[in-house]
Order: sequence, then C-alpha cells, then structure tokens
Amino acid sequence: MPIDPDLALRQAAITRAQELSAAYDGLVPVAALREKFEFRGQRISFGSFYKGIHRPKEMESPAALTLMTAAEKPGKTRPYEDEIDLDGGAILYHYRAGTVEQPDNRALEAAHALQSPLIYFKGVAPGQYVVIAPVFVRVNDPASRMVLLETGLQGIDTQPGGPVSTLDMRKYALREVRIRLHQQRFRQEVLRAYRQRCTVCALRQRELVQAAHILADPSPEGVATVVNGLALCAIHHLAYDRNLLGIDPGGVVHIARRLREEEDGPMLREGLQGFHGGVILKPRLAMEHPDPDRLAVRFEQFESAAA
Repeated sequence: MPIDPDLALRQAAITRAQELSAAYDGLVPVAALREKFEFRGQRISFGSFYKGIHRPKEMESPAALTLMTAAEKPGKTRPYEDEIDLDGGAILYHYRAGTVEQPDNRALEAAHALQSPLIYFKGVAPGQYVVIAPVFVRVNDPASRMVLLETGLQGIDTQPGGPVSTLDMRKYALREVRIRLHQQRFRQEVLRAYRQRCTVCALRQRELVQAAHILADPSPEGVATVVNGLALCAIHHLAYDRNLLGIDPGGVVHIARRLREEEDGPMLREGLQGFHGGVILKPRLAMEHPDPDRLAVRFEQFESAAA
C-alpha cells in the first residue's frame, strides 16, 4: 500500500484537534477550529464548515483531511443522514450531492485508497463539534454514494502503513465515541432547557454549569433525556453526586444534616447551607421539568446516605 505523503501533516492536525477537544471538555466551538493548526510554519485550515469534505490546498496527496456532519436543526431535515452503526463497527458517511466524480468525492476515494487517517467533526449543537480522530475509510461504495468510516487509535494507527490496531480495539474506540456523543447531546439539551443556569443557585456561567443525571445513565441507550437531568454548577453537582445535597420530588433542596451543622466559613454557609429548604429553578416548558418519580428514587438514595 502506498504511504500518504501528507502523513506528518495529518498527525499534526489530529494532535491539534485532540488538544482542542481536551481544552473545551469534548465539545469544540467552530470559532476555535477556524483558527487553523500549525504545520512547519504554515497555518492550515481544518475546513470551511460549510461543506462536509475538506482537503487543504497545502497537501500533496489527493485524499481529504477532514470530514464534517452538521448538527441537526429543530424543524429541519439534515441533507446527509450520517450515523454510527455500532453493530457494524463503523460510521456511515455520505458522498457529497452531485456527481460522484466531483473533487470532494474523489478526495474520499483517495482517502480509501491510501488508508489516510482523517478527522471527523460531528456536530452536536449549532457551531459545536465532537472530534473523532483518527478515522479511516474502511469501505468505499460509490453505487450507494456512501463510505464506512472506522475509528482508529491515535498513537498506533497514524504511523506509516495504515491502521494496525485490532478489530476489537477499534470497536471499543467506536463505543467510546458513541458514549461521548450521547453525553454531549444530553448536556446540550439540559443546559438549553435550564437556560444555562444552575437549578439550585441560578449561577449562569456556562463554563461552570454542568448537566447532571437524576438517575445514573449506565449505557449510551439509557435515559439521557431532559426530564432525567438537572443543570447544576460544579459545586452543587459534586454535592448532589456525593449525596450531600438532595432534591425531593417537589423540587425542594435539602442539605445533609452534617453539613448544616458544620461551621466552616462563608463558602459552606453561602454555597450550601443557605440553599436548604429552597426550591429549584425549573425549565420554562412543563414537559421538560424534572420527572418527580425519578427525583423520588434519587431522593431516597440521598436520605439513606444521610441516615
């Protein structure tokens, strides 16, 4: 198999994309991606994010560098139904509309021929992307206007010669991708419903407000819905997870007795003790209010831990 002459550039792009993913807690804003990445003194684009397949002009090989699927917009149908096929161990990605022979589609075919490592930007919310990298075009099917992408491992699958990790390792990597996408969608929906505010203290600093499950979500197909979620600032999220803070089915906040009886300065007094007996803020839409039955089950856990 021929070696992609742009392998070093691809390695630099993947490294930078993963750095951005870590810096933005797994959900990278398009503004950060548009700042490009550096390779041998040049600033190179990750893509325009107006089209799904991108090959920078600085590259020697004909293969694409990045692929993108935009987030679904409410009330609108996406032009490309790209999806993760967990059973098949692959991501289904569609050719660009129009002739199969157009440059973008040829760039997909070249990525298959060279087994070039690609970056896949999966939109979760408008202007917000999960980074999936590296991915490889495992199957190219021009008749169906579709390719199957296989996830790889950054350390060992971006070397000359193409991917070498085992099938089980790559399937595990894909399951991890599915879980990350699942969690990010849940986070976006919960924060939207609560208007980016902590349900306990009304803090509205997006960087400090998180999506918490009322009942644990053990699998990607679990109950990751708004009614099983609460928007909580970092300190109240941690307190909720540790059963130091509980919320009863009526939405009343309870602070564990041992914390209420402690005297440990203004942070404890104003950050936790002062909210005992208060009522949580709820989403505007009644259909998105936290489910009382789930709150009841979770509150029983809080009471058992506090006993």
